[in-house]
Amino acid sequence: MADVEITMSGPLFDGRAAREFAAYADEAREQIAEFAEEHVLALMGAAFRHPTGYYESNVKTERASADVSRVHDSGIVYGPWLEGVGSRNSPVTRFPGYFHWRRTKALLALRAPAMAERLLQRYLPRVR
Repeated sequence: MADVEITMSGPLFDGRAAREFAAYADEAREQIAEFAEEHVLALMGAAFRHPTGYYESNVKTERASADVSRVHDSGIVYGPWLEGVGSRNSPVTRFPGYFHWRRTKALLALRAPAMAERLLQRYLPRVR
């Protein structure tokens, strides 16, 4: 009978890989949320006809949970009207809304995977 001893070492076995991937997920989430906030503010800046700055100043990014960052308008009561989903939008009035949140969401669906992939390329060498 022979004894076999197996020694496993490296990033997968000593916890470094798990820490790096957790750091990657945090950074990717924050970069994508930051991009979303910047984009929605840019759309507002380009579209709002008489901006007071109040609505824009209430657009914030926050960590909603361990795995979720959220970009929101702090619940401003006229936010749905500006977006075009309020009860006072067309056909009740002629104002259809600016669609700044929906346009940002659509753009994120297209760009977020590539943004995350680019960032992943920086983290992969750390786990080899």
